[in-house]
Amino acid sequence: MSGLALRSRVVAALAALAVLSGAVASGAAFAVTASASTVAASTPAVVASATALTASAKERPAVVELFTSQGCSSCPPAEAYLGQLTARRDVIALAFHVTYWDDLGWRDRFGLAEAVDRQNLYAKNSRSASVYTPQLVVDGHSGTPGTDLRLAAAPDAVPVAVSVAGGSVQVEVGTNPHFAAGDVLIVPYLRHAVSAIGRGENAGRKLEEFNIVRSIRKLGAWHGDIARFNVPSGSLPADATDVAVLVQATGQKEIIGAAAMAVR
Repeated sequence: MSGLALRSRVVAALAALAVLSGAVASGAAFAVTASASTVAASTPAVVASATALTASAKERPAVVELFTSQGCSSCPPAEAYLGQLTARRDVIALAFHVTYWDDLGWRDRFGLAEAVDRQNLYAKNSRSASVYTPQLVVDGHSGTPGTDLRLAAAPDAVPVAVSVAGGSVQVEVGTNPHFAAGDVLIVPYLRHAVSAIGRGENAGRKLEEFNIVRSIRKLGAWHGDIARFNVPSGSLPADATDVAVLVQATGQKEIIGAAAMAVR
């Protein structure tokens, strides 16, 4: 990509973030094109009953994924925006730190190869020729110029219940006849961190970061029937404070169910 094209994307990204911040307050539709720097390339003892789960399927929180890096100078505004979203009950906001900036002066301590794989598959699904940071993905839909995505709780979803009991995270996925199948993912994350950056584009800065994904694991497949999973708490990353459970259409397409819970 030429320097002029990259500069245009940076300007567009910062403008988009400003618009998005206003859209959060109003719940209005927005264009998810937050592209800046580009690199080519649970109940206490028993899980809720199936009846309760089906009843709760009427609504689920929106899932916002931010692909970011400590080495990217255009990412801090996006991180701040994600921090605002963490205060909303109708949104699950997750920061996926990528690793492809690590060779450009600063190694992101939260970088995950799985985050790169996830972003690359979103790029493939949207027929994008490149990946970039910061990028926002809402409910599994990757934003492109002119794409309108609504940041609001989904009115219909696969119900998901998450609880912590007996030293394990218990997950139950309910039924919804409007959806056929998907993958069940558990995404442990660290609620908040402050990182001092020693080199690279953000050298000398202290970056405040939110809902930092620490791993991504597929628990299994959901085929429309009730599915239950038990995850030992000791198998979660040591620094994870919360988990999100996502039900995502096969092939990393639309997110059709989601829930989150603190585990520490």
